[in-house]
Amino acid sequence: MSLDWHVTGLTVGQVAEHMRIAPSAVRWYADQGLLPHERRAGNQRRFFADVLCRVAMIRAAQKVGLSLGEIRAALDALPPGQPPTRQDWERLAAHLRTTLTDRIDELSALLDALTVRQPDDAPSPQPLDRSPSLRRAGTRLAT
Repeated sequence: MSLDWHVTGLTVGQVAEHMRIAPSAVRWYADQGLLPHERRAGNQRRFFADVLCRVAMIRAAQKVGLSLGEIRAALDALPPGQPPTRQDWERLAAHLRTTLTDRIDELSALLDALTVRQPDDAPSPQPLDRSPSLRRAGTRLAT
């Protein structure tokens, strides 16, 4: 059975079931402004036709480490309450690609800074079994 990605009027439970996430996650995303919805009789949330696409995007963005603010900014570029067009997705993908590339560059620079080589004249560490403190303690490591 194929999933219709653009169903309107889904409840919290239906969104959760379709996307295989907890209903509390759907409520939390909605409370954070990531999933536009309307309230119906009994104060029940009903989601617009873009909800499943938005949840899929949120989950993908979380997996690559985007912050809630970054996810919100990306979703704000989508038309509210209606299924995103191909152009909307392409624009969103380009934005995310730029964000992720910048993040990768930052992490690479951090790794480079952590692995800076010592000057050639820096003393090399002594093997543990020859350490004076170990010899004084009468400890010998197996070699």
